Amino acid sequence: MITLNRHLPGPHDVVIVGGGPAASFTALFLLEHGIRPLIVERDSFPRFHIGESLTGEVGGILRDLGLEADLAARRFPVKHGVTVYGASGTNTFWVPVMRRQHDGDLTSTTTWQVRRDEFDRFLLETAAARGATVMKGEADGVLREEGTVRGLRVKTAEGVEAISCRILVDASGQKTFLANQGVTGPKERGNYEKQVGIFSRVTGAVRDPDEAAGNTLIFYQEKHHWAWFIPLSETETSIGVVVPGEHFSQSGKSTEEFLEWKLRNLNPALTARLRNIRFTEPVRTASNYSYRVKNFTGPGFVCVGDAHRFTDPIFSFGVFFSAHEARLAAAAIRDVLANSTEREADPFAEYEATCDFGQQVIQDVIDFFWEYPLAFQMMAHKSHKGEITDCFAGRVYPAHQPSDAVLTMRRMLERVRSPRPEPVG
Repeated sequence: MITLNRHLPGPHDVVIVGGGPAASFTALFLLEHGIRPLIVERDSFPRFHIGESLTGEVGGILRDLGLEADLAARRFPVKHGVTVYGASGTNTFWVPVMRRQHDGDLTSTTTWQVRRDEFDRFLLETAAARGATVMKGEADGVLREEGTVRGLRVKTAEGVEAISCRILVDASGQKTFLANQGVTGPKERGNYEKQVGIFSRVTGAVRDPDEAAGNTLIFYQEKHHWAWFIPLSETETSIGVVVPGEHFSQSGKSTEEFLEWKLRNLNPALTARLRNIRFTEPVRTASNYSYRVKNFTGPGFVCVGDAHRFTDPIFSFGVFFSAHEARLAAAAIRDVLANSTEREADPFAEYEATCDFGQQVIQDVIDFFWEYPLAFQMMAHKSHKGEITDCFAGRVYPAHQPSDAVLTMRRMLERVRSPRPEPVG
């Protein structure tokens, strides 16, 4: 169980806003450095969250944290890779889950598909069990001193409480707490902010046989029209479609009607797997999820994961960026605290640059997939198989990138790059 503490004015070394994977991973890595953070979370767990299909690098991080046995005990489906179906339902390409050995060779490994309500609670409970403190409350404002973030105002059942800290971590996800407070740069529209996802969970979906039963399937129809198929348990599968919001609104259909219609018509290979399905929960929607926040670090603060950027969910990088950036942030925070440099102009500048580097690689991969789907298929099938596998796994930082595949994508994308995004609101 999670221990909730209410009266903790501080000072604390680190306070984390949010209780999702970005917060829990950050706390777990901070604890490995001997730093005990305070996590401030508004919601009670378990709570609904869409997905999730974990990349190969997330699987590695979970193993590094000693959590493999716990995940196996929860019987999360094992993922060996991703199959992407072309518009006809016949042409496909396969990207296996693989890791790089010390000599650079690729070798097979696995990761997991997880129910995010259960997974998020498990991570938060693990962080609390290992020494993090969890406080139930809503982040309400930022405390500052001479331009440096020095703490947080929190609404609790008893009122508003001021909590001081040396470093404030925004792991609030798409709530983008610090951006909304004007601490970071403004929130800018992303390339996919006009998309809408419509989704539910079903039983009766036909999966691939044997060990492939836990794999992710992606179904392409046309540019910006696609569907996902993610096994979440032995019987339940996450199913959803993503389309331009205008396409949905012009259909005149309810969310339930639209989802059923698209599942029958989006891709023949998808339709064939859904002949006897039963929805196990209400149909939900998600929209306007593509954005970027610049200048997301500074004196006394740092953002992790979706708190500063989210591109497009097609290849399931959300938890990956939460986990990997959490590891980077924890190391940077350790160094800043050890050297008492939290008041410098931007003590986390190197962390921010590294995060932007990895996020931009994924932005380029996704943009290239939509602009040049046949070329992407050829690269994944033949010319750049290992490098595409690296991208899907999450090996997107300077040790592995930019690869020849990513450089090729960037050269071709120069022809179609969109204008600079405008601020939101």
